[in-house]
Amino acid sequence: MTDPELLRARALTALTAARARTDVLTSSVDDRELTAQHSPLMSPLVWDLAHIGNQEEQWLLRAVAGQDAIRPEIDSLYDAFEHPRAARPTLPLLAPAEARRYAADVRGRAVDVLERTPLRGGPLTDAAFAFGMIAQHEQQHDETMLITHQLRKGPAALAAPEPPSGTTEGLPTEVLVPGGPFTMGTSTEPWALDNERPAHHRIVPAFHLDTTPVTCGAYLRFIEDGGYREEHWWEPAGWAMVREHELSAPLFWRHEGGEWLRRRFGATEPVPVNEPVLHVSWYEADAYARWAGRRLPTEEEWEKAARHDPASGRSRRYPWGDADPSAAHTNLGQRHLRPAPAGAYPEGQSPLGIRQLIGDVWEWTSSDFLPYPGFVAFPYREYSEVFFGPGHKVLRGGAFSVDEVACRGTFRNWDLPVRRQIFAGFRTARDAD
Repeated sequence: MTDPELLRARALTALTAARARTDVLTSSVDDRELTAQHSPLMSPLVWDLAHIGNQEEQWLLRAVAGQDAIRPEIDSLYDAFEHPRAARPTLPLLAPAEARRYAADVRGRAVDVLERTPLRGGPLTDAAFAFGMIAQHEQQHDETMLITHQLRKGPAALAAPEPPSGTTEGLPTEVLVPGGPFTMGTSTEPWALDNERPAHHRIVPAFHLDTTPVTCGAYLRFIEDGGYREEHWWEPAGWAMVREHELSAPLFWRHEGGEWLRRRFGATEPVPVNEPVLHVSWYEADAYARWAGRRLPTEEEWEKAARHDPASGRSRRYPWGDADPSAAHTNLGQRHLRPAPAGAYPEGQSPLGIRQLIGDVWEWTSSDFLPYPGFVAFPYREYSEVFFGPGHKVLRGGAFSVDEVACRGTFRNWDLPVRRQIFAGFRTARDAD
């Protein structure tokens, strides 16, 4: 897409969709819930709300339009690097009503900037990049706020219809991905972030990959076989985590009355055996894979399975092709509040028949978060560069909690291997030989 007016319309649509979702997440609970810290791992919801507005002001009003700061005194309060999440409730944060007014004021001005800015002539304005970046930023914080909703105690505050049905009947358990070269990353996706760039060639040996993500039922077999009691399945740091926190199942699961239950957005339900497992750390995913006689896929294996078309030899935007995601392809955008059953979304499968690579659950890979050859930090080092290294593991594919604007075949997420509150699952792989 290169037409400036189409890009302008796309940016406005993306910004509007993000704000509508923010409004749902922050209006579904009262002010007391907005200002509370529901977990030391997360910010109060009201911090996220004002932070969204502050980032939009800094990039769209100040950096793009050259306007004076509206509230320069709050910049440091909403600097994610200056204050860890656990400390944010102690800050003099804007009250909910004031935070809403501030975010709305910034948005009104940002729309004016979008309407009159030539979408060319500079790295922030070319292809409406800064506007797309801010829409992605808001949606990423919407996902963070959705995690906070999952962590909060009390009755359900959100609602959504059930996802479509799915079945693995008739599907192979794994698919052979042929070896050879493919193009990883992108140099053409207009709103791709710096860590997705540039496009480059990789040679990946042949491997087998699960047709669907690992299900709760499969993970239960790991639990029942003593997976959390056998040290030899675990990385040392993962085993230390199991011992320290007395882990015996994914986060939010409990065994009661002879059955496994889980808490999901304020409601308790039986663990659905045909649904992809959620809320497992990298260490848990890795231990399961070892127990199953398999391994986690590398990041390049995951992307080749998701993007490479063996018939044409080219890398596509998504498993199903280059078309934007639709409700027939994938489970994204908080359209549903859970993953669809394994085997759902046949229209979204890859050319090799691999399903649910995009949406439903983030998928842990075995790879550390590292830059691609030729990486250039843009527009600021703190988005990606400061996280590179062996401390963070890469996740791919997005989840039901992710909006399509922040989810592509090239999109890279990363987190610490201990994280369990995120909407993460996994699928396993094995060498072809």
